[in-house]
Amino acid sequence: MDDERLYATFCVDGDHFGVDALDVQEVLRHQPMTEVPLAPPDVRGLLNLRGQVVVALDLRRRLGRPPRDDGEPPMNVVVRTQHGPVSFLVDEIGDVLEVRADELEAPPETVAAPGRELLVGIHPLEDRLLLVLDVERTAALDAA
Repeated sequence: MDDERLYATFCVDGDHFGVDALDVQEVLRHQPMTEVPLAPPDVRGLLNLRGQVVVALDLRRRLGRPPRDDGEPPMNVVVRTQHGPVSFLVDEIGDVLEVRADELEAPPETVAAPGRELLVGIHPLEDRLLLVLDVERTAALDAA
């Protein structure tokens, strides 16, 4: 029996990322945010999701990528963590992909920090790589 996992995918700065679909609470279009004074640079603000306060993390900043400059607002991938839900701000939402556990490879040495330590592994697709993020490490406020 193959150990298969489902990954919810999204794009950040042209790269294809995924997180375990079981960790995803919901996916939303751009939501209004309240800025948090003195917060780390990757904390873009707080969202109010049906009365629940959720921290919104800019994955471009968390991954050391350039800021979004196309004027398009980010999308929200709200994930469940041991400390409650966190919203990952991403450029574009992708599909849900099924990947066998034995097809996941270790991240190559060529993947630069800070993103490398946030990856669980990579999976080759037909035309690109799926970079699989560790939800807990990516959402940790001390990860940056």
